[in-house]
Formats: sequence, structure tokens, C-alpha cells
Amino acid sequence: MPQARRIPLSRRSHIIGFQWTAAGATAHESALERDFVTLTTFVKADALIHSQPVTIFFEGQGCRRRYTPDYLVRVADDAELVEVKYESDLKTNWERLSPAFDAAKVWSQAHGARFRIATDSDIRRPLLDHAKRLLPLRSLPLDAKTVMLVLTHAYAVERPTFRKLLQMLPDRGLALATIWQLIARRELHADLSVPITLDSVLYPP
Repeated sequence: MPQARRIPLSRRSHIIGFQWTAAGATAHESALERDFVTLTTFVKADALIHSQPVTIFFEGQGCRRRYTPDYLVRVADDAELVEVKYESDLKTNWERLSPAFDAAKVWSQAHGARFRIATDSDIRRPLLDHAKRLLPLRSLPLDAKTVMLVLTHAYAVERPTFRKLLQMLPDRGLALATIWQLIARRELHADLSVPITLDSVLYPP
């Protein structure tokens, strides 16, 4: 999907670039937008994330105005139009921004989508730290024999902690790498709302 506008330098952080997602190269123009794309890609691996997808025209303050939301996220038949903003910016500029957000809600309803504002409080949580660490591991090759051993033990043990699984495998280095890769691929489930430790429970699917 072509962008509705060129990406300018961010007034806050000047961090512009692209990330590879299921939709191809997805652009970001700030550190917070970069983190949003990272988190969304991690949580919804098949999400199609389109940057600055549409410009919405609306009447406001006695004149015709336009607004371009940051992202359109599609997963299967679900669609979400997303504005990424720092909470401090929302509080400072709410009166000026809210008419544009109202217009985005109307556009979303007319196009079978939802409109959402994603703030730094929504995005910058422990799950984002996990996403940054685990996403690069998803594309690495797995050792099939070690995978079989890890999952076999994970099913057999009552509370399979990271420590227990490591102790059950002969090659600690290979086991450590494989366990992290399985967590990254969601083939081992951990509580990603908190840091992962050796005592974290890792459940098989």
C-alpha cells in the first residue's frame, strides 16, 4: 500500500527508518513508532502493517483540514487504524488533535476498522523488551534433535522451568539457544509480562 505522505523528520527524536514486516518494508519516523512496529510484529507475526496509509479530510475550526494516521494494521479480516503518540503530547495538544481523531473514528467505521491511539505507556512495557530480544531469533535455524528433546521434557515435567529443561539436556549451550528460539517462535510459552529467569515456567503449546 503506498504511503499517503512522505515521512518527515520527527520533531521529537529524528529517528526514521524501516522495519521488515509481513507487509514488506514498514516505515517509522520516531523511536516510539519504531517500537510500535516491533511490538506489533512480535505479537501478531502475520500482521500487515502499512505506514501512513490514508489522508482523511474533515471540517474543523471553520476550515477544511486533513489528517494522516500513522498505521493501518490488518490481521485476517480485522483492521485497526492506529495513531502513535506520546502521552505528554496528547495532554498538551488534545484540543487541537481531537477533531482529527474523531474524523479517524468515522473513517474507520465506514471502512470496517477500529481507530486506536497507542501511547508510550501502551507500547513501552516489558513485552517490548522481550520483542526486541526474541524477534531476531525467529529466523534462525533450529536443531531438530534438540527441539524434540526440549519439547519432550517440557511435556513430561510438571512445572518445566528454564532451569529444569537446561539440566535435562546434554549440551547446555545448544539447549540454551534452542529454548530461547522456541520461546521466540511461541513453541514454548512464558509469561512475557515479566523478565524471563531460570525459574520462569515454560509451557509447551
